[in-house]
Amino acid sequence: MVHLTELLPGSSSSSSPIYDVFLSFRGADTRNRFTDHLYNALLDAGIVTFLDDEDMETGEPLKPELESAIKSSRASIIVLSKNYASSTWCLDELVLILDQKMNSKQIVIPIFYDVEPTDVRKQQGSFGEAMAKHKQKMEDETDAVKRSELAKKIELWKMALTQVANLKGKHANNNRKETDFIKEIVTDVHRRLPLSNALQRLIGMEDYIKSISSWLTDGSCHTADIQTIVGIGGIGKTSLARYVYGLHSSEFDKCSFIERINARCQESYDGLRAIQKQLYEDISKKTPLQFNDVIEYTSKIENVLVRKRVFIVLDDIDSLGQLNSLLGNKGLYPGSKIIITTKDASLTESCALFDSQVHHNHTQVSLNGLCEYQSLHLLCIHAFKSQNPKEGYEDASKELVKYCEGHPLALELLGESLHKRDISYWENYIEVLKKEPHSHINKAMKMSFDSLQFKNDKELFKHIACFFVGMDRNVTETILNACDINTRSGITNLIDKCLIRVGQDNKLIMHQLVQEMGRDLVRQESPEKPWKRSRLWCHEESLKVLKEKKGKGNTLGLSLDMRMLDKKKLYGSSELKTKSVSLMNNLMLLQLNYVHLNGCFGNFSENLRWLCMHGSPLKFLPSELPMENLVVLDMSYSNIESFDMSYNNPQPPAKRQKGFNGSSSKDKRLLESLKILDMSFCEQLRSVVI
Repeated sequence: MVHLTELLPGSSSSSSPIYDVFLSFRGADTRNRFTDHLYNALLDAGIVTFLDDEDMETGEPLKPELESAIKSSRASIIVLSKNYASSTWCLDELVLILDQKMNSKQIVIPIFYDVEPTDVRKQQGSFGEAMAKHKQKMEDETDAVKRSELAKKIELWKMALTQVANLKGKHANNNRKETDFIKEIVTDVHRRLPLSNALQRLIGMEDYIKSISSWLTDGSCHTADIQTIVGIGGIGKTSLARYVYGLHSSEFDKCSFIERINARCQESYDGLRAIQKQLYEDISKKTPLQFNDVIEYTSKIENVLVRKRVFIVLDDIDSLGQLNSLLGNKGLYPGSKIIITTKDASLTESCALFDSQVHHNHTQVSLNGLCEYQSLHLLCIHAFKSQNPKEGYEDASKELVKYCEGHPLALELLGESLHKRDISYWENYIEVLKKEPHSHINKAMKMSFDSLQFKNDKELFKHIACFFVGMDRNVTETILNACDINTRSGITNLIDKCLIRVGQDNKLIMHQLVQEMGRDLVRQESPEKPWKRSRLWCHEESLKVLKEKKGKGNTLGLSLDMRMLDKKKLYGSSELKTKSVSLMNNLMLLQLNYVHLNGCFGNFSENLRWLCMHGSPLKFLPSELPMENLVVLDMSYSNIESFDMSYNNPQPPAKRQKGFNGSSSKDKRLLESLKILDMSFCEQLRSVVI
């Protein structure tokens, strides 16, 4: 008895699979038809597939690269066509594949393409003819050694054909639509493969995949369900939707995956109509029709949706107009499933579909990023092509993971940028990231900002990004409402766009990469001259502007915390002059923590709404400080000894410039605008007069 592993030296499996699937096929039979279509479908589903580019064989042994590819694959698909057995390469591949199945648990899926399993099993029909030719060639061989080797090979081939025919496979024939058959194969591969290269981009998504798969296969036939996947750009919405679509699309009568909807609408004036055409053709499968306007297409689409059980993914929806044009308002056929990916959490519930008489269930999935372990795993896959950091790169890897805050796209881009770079390059790269964001990451973050409809919301976002991340929502609203910003609706809109979140402690939370994007928007107002920007949040830049007295009237907010600066850079900078602040005569938001200010406070901006002076050495607030419009005063951790809610009404600016400093009891007035006073941890405080 000849064993399958005989004549196969070094047949052990590769320890690190490279491919998800190896495609074994007879080129002359199926390359330009079925196999090419199957190959492209596997790639579209994110399944890494090996396909040999050469059709001609020379009678030589199996090429080393083919042998290596088989050993480096998790699964093999064998397309058994009429002339498969006439190829010695195909037969050698088959023997090695079955060896991998036995020794390395490789998944093997035979496809009987216009052949009967019985013909393969018993080597009859075209398979019998092919084996007879191989036997005749063996008998014609005059070299005894070669004849003996060929006889052993023929025995191996016959055993392999019998074994593969006994495996559970898939039968293609003229009665089946090829597209449906290929979808079935792709679905089967997805289900049988473990998490692999096809899922490397979806690290940390396993629970989402299980949840959405359960939702898609819940068997509900009386209702139509819609699920919205929400998150910031690059968080994995499209990848997740594409994966579950590849997994389950074959289970529905009609299906369609429409990608990059908002981008395509922006790229072309006719973009939405082209998308409608694609959707209509996908779900109707009728002769393509050409309509002149969006309304006609919407009517045709909704007529199909009410009659067919469909599975549709609408990726990157950005407006109600897009959603209503693609789904209409007549309703969905029971059992249909719609997945919508968007950066706007409020869109789906507002669409016209929910005004129809048909009941639709709606659920929402929010993607918030990966945990630290998953982030490190993803970074390492792209940077080192392994699951762990390279020796000597551990600290730098952890720093990048912290910087990315679980954002998959950022981890992928940075990992790819640093692949094969030495550690000094990594360290310099990280220093650059601290000063300016990665352009591609920043572009992904900015899409949500660009979709904001109102200037009010954009200004609110920039204020929060620069000064109020981590601050109580109510306090922030109090401050910014006084700055003529509508915060109640504005913050709701920012939450809907996934630009901010509110924690359980009511504090504003913003992803670090989103915050960097917001600050970069302000930075671009004047990249090289920070004193010309509307907001100064970088402590080093704020200190420099104040030291050099370069403040301008266009500055609305400034933050400086001496504790956040390198002590070496602070030499000779512990004291600043009030004049440097007075130059910013439109300042509304001012944070000067642990700052020593000398001089007259009388020319500070009358527009101040928020004054925060943690750790101030002042024992009393200067009487000349204009506080008539102040709504929040925070003197926590300061040396202040007493505070009086009535204050000396400052002289008008003209009198201040002329040197009028006196005041009388008649000038005393209450701080009527002040709503929040914080004197926490002021150990010297003795009295507060209200």
